[in-house]
Amino acid sequence: MSPVIKAGIWMIGAIVSFSLMAVSGRIAAEVHDTFEIMLYRSIVGIVIVSAVLTVTGHWRQVTTNRFGEQILRNGAHFTAQNLWLAAITMIPLAQVFALEFTSPMWVVFMAPFLLGEKLTVVRLASAVLGFIGVLMVARPDVSGIDTGIIFGAAAAVFFALTFIFTKRLTNTETVACILFWLTGMQAVFGLLASGIDGDIALPTLQSLPWLALIGLCGLSAHFCVTNALKIAPASTVVPFDFVRLPVIAVIGMLLYGEALDLWVLAGAVVIFAGNYINIVAENRKLRIVSSAGAE
Repeated sequence: MSPVIKAGIWMIGAIVSFSLMAVSGRIAAEVHDTFEIMLYRSIVGIVIVSAVLTVTGHWRQVTTNRFGEQILRNGAHFTAQNLWLAAITMIPLAQVFALEFTSPMWVVFMAPFLLGEKLTVVRLASAVLGFIGVLMVARPDVSGIDTGIIFGAAAAVFFALTFIFTKRLTNTETVACILFWLTGMQAVFGLLASGIDGDIALPTLQSLPWLALIGLCGLSAHFCVTNALKIAPASTVVPFDFVRLPVIAVIGMLLYGEALDLWVLAGAVVIFAGNYINIVAENRKLRIVSSAGAE
């Protein structure tokens, strides 16, 4: 089986996971607020990650060497996930996913300041295309912008911050360490945030299966994407990821009667084009550097 087909199979798993998480989040939101959903999702994650660490004997990889940066990374991810969960209850699922795809654009803008990476002409052009795509998706009205769109767009910014801090951490920390602190810290954040009002709704027979599914899908989605990126170039993997948009658009239409908005699909195509141009340029640069090193 070729690497492209293998990567495609992993990305099918990611698409299924992300879609199930969106649908489960909407159902769970009928009983729980977003902070409670994040609390229970993180508890499920702790159980799974701890079990894997125990079975594989990798507990020694969990360190506190960069604890402060772990807090920043997980604070950004916790914020992003809460905004995302709120957005999927306010606006069509396809619109949320399209806005989420702008995260690479924000990474381009923030990387020079947080990662020391150079802002090239190609990266800038990619970001501009992404912004144009956002305008096509959101189509802001001067009389007021939908709160769900604001939440979805803000979630993309915090997902970008999560990516940047994860990139910094992977220089010294293992995936096992990052995932353990991801689930552990976000469980604490969720407990504190959901307990502010003094009322934490316990899982019900109705919500418990969906909360468990959210936790499982959250981990499986990232696991699938990571494995896809290990065996195929990012320029191959990214097009598969954008299949999420038409898939979730059809799901939204079938389950919730959401109309297929051509502007959302067109905006997503523009966002994809910006991301893809940047990835192809980066891959070409890496091949040139690799060839020069081989000589």
